[in-house]
Parts: sequence; C-alpha cells; structure tokens
Amino acid sequence: MSLGRMLLGLLITLPIVALLAFGLSRDPRVIPSPLPGRDAPEFRLAVLDTTPPYSVRDPGSGEPIHLSQLRGDVVVVNFWASWCLACRDEHGPLSRAAARYQDEGVHFFGVLYNDTPGSAVRWIERMGGQPYPTLLDPRSGTAIEYGLYGVPETFFIGRDGRVAHKQVGPVTSELIAHWVDRLLADEVPMGEGRASGEPLEPGETS
Repeated sequence: MSLGRMLLGLLITLPIVALLAFGLSRDPRVIPSPLPGRDAPEFRLAVLDTTPPYSVRDPGSGEPIHLSQLRGDVVVVNFWASWCLACRDEHGPLSRAAARYQDEGVHFFGVLYNDTPGSAVRWIERMGGQPYPTLLDPRSGTAIEYGLYGVPETFFIGRDGRVAHKQVGPVTSELIAHWVDRLLADEVPMGEGRASGEPLEPGETS
C-alpha cells in the first residue's frame, strides 16, 4: 500500500473513530433536559392492580390517573422496571417518602417502563410492597413525552404543574426531601429547576 493511500485512509477513518468515541463517552446524566421549568407532559394512565388476580384496572372505569387533575399538589413521577437493578436501591427511599408525605398533598407514582404487569407485580411482592400506585405505559408514549433515557428516572412536579427537577439514576431520601420540601414551601421559582444525575451534597440548597 502506498503512503498516499495510507494517509487517505487515516483521514477518512480518524473522524469516524473520534465521533464514535465522543458518543460513547456521553453520560445521559449530564445531557440537559428541556423539561425543568416547563409544564409536565400530561398523561392518562391505568393503574396496575397489585391485588389478586392482578388485573389491570379498566381505563373506562374512572380509575386512570390524570396528571392535570392533580394540579395544585406536588407530584413525584418515578419511571422504573423490574429488570432495573438500580431501581432496587431507590425503592426504600421512595416508599418511605410516599408514606411520610401522604397527608401533605404529595402524590407519588411509579410508571412501568418496557416491562410486563406480571413481572412488575412479582417484583413489588419481592420488595415487600409499594405504598403508591404504579401506572402502565404499554407503548411507552409517556416515557417518550418525558424524554426518558432509561430507568430509573424521577420527575418532581410543582403545584403549578411545572417540572422542577429531573433526576437520572436512583433517588435518595435526602434528594427526595430536598425537592419535595421546597415544592411544598413554593421555594422553586419558575424556571429554576434543573436536571441532574448526581445526588445532592450535604448542605447543598439548589
């Protein structure tokens, strides 16, 4: 092979390799989300029935959850799946927070992502139950609307219906309390919200 052909090959190959390396190095946790500060996408989703015989509640029976009907309250939406290992880590913090805030106008919801109702029910049983509803998103339409990169991802929605924070990766008890308490106190001005995959450091306030 001549030197000229070798150099030509390198000129063609190097940009492709560099582009692939750049793409593989991108961490979805640091990709900014357009949602914080904007209205949360509306959804109307059926609730997974976790009592025998584990039937999906009929969307025509008045059981589905409408996000718009919760305007005026704080809403926490957690996308999860039974095959997601990191979802195990946040199940305890989410369950404890849901119980803690249940009388304070805060609604917690799980949204099942790319999974089956049967697998979800078995997972919840193994985890010792779940004190908040899981919603079914069978064609992932809601996940697409929320710009989901994967699971787990959690969205904190204020009383005004706007997304205050998107958390990529498992949430902690400290992070949940930080955002829920601020939203209950109306301490998140419009447009201040952020997206992050990193937990809050001790003493962090924004």
